[in-house]
This record gives sequence, C-alpha cells and structure tokens, in this order.
Amino acid sequence: MSPYEQLLHLAFTAPNDVKYYLTPTTLRAHDQLRSAAPADKPFRFEQVRLGLAMSILKLVSELGDHDESRQVLDVLHRALSEARSPEDIDRIIGREARLFDRLYENLYVNEEGEELLNLFGRTLDADAPQLLEEVAQEAVDLARTLDFSTDEEED
Repeated sequence: MSPYEQLLHLAFTAPNDVKYYLTPTTLRAHDQLRSAAPADKPFRFEQVRLGLAMSILKLVSELGDHDESRQVLDVLHRALSEARSPEDIDRIIGREARLFDRLYENLYVNEEGEELLNLFGRTLDADAPQLLEEVAQEAVDLARTLDFSTDEEED
C-alpha cells in the first residue's frame, strides 16, 4: 500500500468518515496518477494532492477540534469528488478561498499540529509526484505517533 493510501486509512477511521471521504475516486487517485496518459497526469496529480491535503487536515481537526480545518477539508473533498479537470478544482476551491485564509486564524496548535500544518503547506506547494510521495510518507510516520486523547480524559 502506498504512503498516500496508508495516510487515508490512518486519517479516516470512523465508519461515517470512511464512507463519506474514502470514495473510489479518493482511493484510486494514486494508482490513476501512476498509470495516467501524459495529457491526464496534471489532473491526476491534483487529485492526489487533494486526497493528501484532506488526510492532513483531518488529522489537524482531530488533534484540536478545529472547525476551520473541517470546513476546508469539506471543500477539498468536494473538489476531489466533483472536479473533472484542474480548472474545475481551481474554480471549486477559489469560491471558498476565504476558508483557506481563515484556516490559520485563532488556531492554537501543539508541536504535532504545527508539523501537520507544515506538511499541508508542503502539499500545496509540491509540483511533482515524488514530492507528494515524500510528504505522504512523512505524514504517515507522524500520524502513527499522534495522541488524540484530550485533557478532559485526565480530569
């Protein structure tokens, strides 16, 4: 299983999340990028980027119960589910640009959260499949160490 697929399964574990987010499009994105014709590679690359970004934001939202990250996660999911071209992705995300601007506002994160947000930024900046693969592997390694317990459990 690729790091992309591993991260999807680490990030989306609740049955309702699995059903909603782990669609065939999401699950097959990595394989479709690898086998895509040259003309189709840019779109398939963007699909992998969206799946990776969704996974990272899901982890952020679970770490800190962060509503803005869930809202951006839903925009990314909609883009992945509905878009048929890179231009469609840009249009869907562009309509919700304010959510991306607000993502970092009023966000208290711990060291793990900061690492995840750094990986999210690197996902958005990546311009080659190998870079996405590296981010995916780093995110898998980090996701396996995250502690999602809250302070309330200690009271």
